[in-house]
Amino acid sequence: MQNLQLRVVPVEEGKDAGVSSSRPSQTKALPIRLLQLFALFLVFCITFSVISIYTIRHFGINGMMTTVAASFQPCPEEPKGLDRWIKPPSSVKHTMNDEELLWRASFTPRIKKYPFERVPKIAFMFLTKGPLPLAPLWERFLKGHEGLYSVYVHSLPSFQPHFNPSSVFYGRHIPSQVAEWGRMSMCDAERRLLANALLDISNERFILLSESCIPLYNFSVIYHYLMKSKYSYVGAFDDPGPYGRGRYNDNMAPEVKISKWRKGSQWFEVNRKLAITIVEDTKFYPKFKEFCRPACYVDEHYFPTMLTIEAGNSLANRSITWVDWSRGGPHPATFGRADITGEFLKRIFETQRCTYNDRNSTICFLFGRKFAPSAMEPLLHLAPKFLGF
Repeated sequence: MQNLQLRVVPVEEGKDAGVSSSRPSQTKALPIRLLQLFALFLVFCITFSVISIYTIRHFGINGMMTTVAASFQPCPEEPKGLDRWIKPPSSVKHTMNDEELLWRASFTPRIKKYPFERVPKIAFMFLTKGPLPLAPLWERFLKGHEGLYSVYVHSLPSFQPHFNPSSVFYGRHIPSQVAEWGRMSMCDAERRLLANALLDISNERFILLSESCIPLYNFSVIYHYLMKSKYSYVGAFDDPGPYGRGRYNDNMAPEVKISKWRKGSQWFEVNRKLAITIVEDTKFYPKFKEFCRPACYVDEHYFPTMLTIEAGNSLANRSITWVDWSRGGPHPATFGRADITGEFLKRIFETQRCTYNDRNSTICFLFGRKFAPSAMEPLLHLAPKFLGF
């Protein structure tokens, strides 16, 4: 037993000795580690101070604060109060599809009296494939009348406009789709123009134009003519021949009866109430889309027929866009540089006879077509004397 104890004791003594011998070395290592960390911190502080002094000397304290402030963007604040509903969109660009757009455009207040000073505007809606070669003439026509008009352009989606930022056409191309003549896609483009224009609650009259259209009077005459009119200008007549009733399809009944089948010019003008009637239509649209296809040209029948049924008493039953069919053929005459003379313009005005607000009038056509790009120079020259602008 004594021998066993003698063997154990040295082992235990060895353990105590090993532990006690490591404490001095740990005590020495701890201050060294602290000194290293303090040195690194000191180097960092000196580096930061040097950079700060250099930045302030070269850019100033304001530049430093501007850089910091620029990284913080305030959250956009949603308009409050009535402005949210009456202020026109800042841009015609949006991400709505046609279904969403037509739904949004169909909103209308039930109370007729506006609780703010509303200045009614004319929406000039250009339906075109691409360029607007007569834009300089329109620029002159609209100059000085800001706040009384809006401009909307529907072109091919692939077309890239290049207008000067000061132009009335700059940034006015709406989201578009391909429109084919004689097919429902053409009416879709026209409804798209109306719907975008309806988003501005101040737009009261809506005129559809092409790239070959020109104004025949100055802005003041046209503005007062439309704003004081009791009617909208949609041609809608009953043509008993093969190009009228001959295009009617019996499948369109009962929504559309042959007795209400109408034909008219594609180039219309409507007030706000009828514009909403057009964009909100879901009753007649499917019938025309399915059963009016070439040789039934839907852009000549859909709006005239639908509006005759829904609001016939609101139509003047004539167009305010002058064209010349005297040369014959499926399309009206096109006028170029050689055609544009003072005598030519006089003839347009001298032949006008119509009714305006149920009274005889000699001012019947406010716009004219079709004018080729080459007509622009002589039109600009003659406009002050013959067109009034």
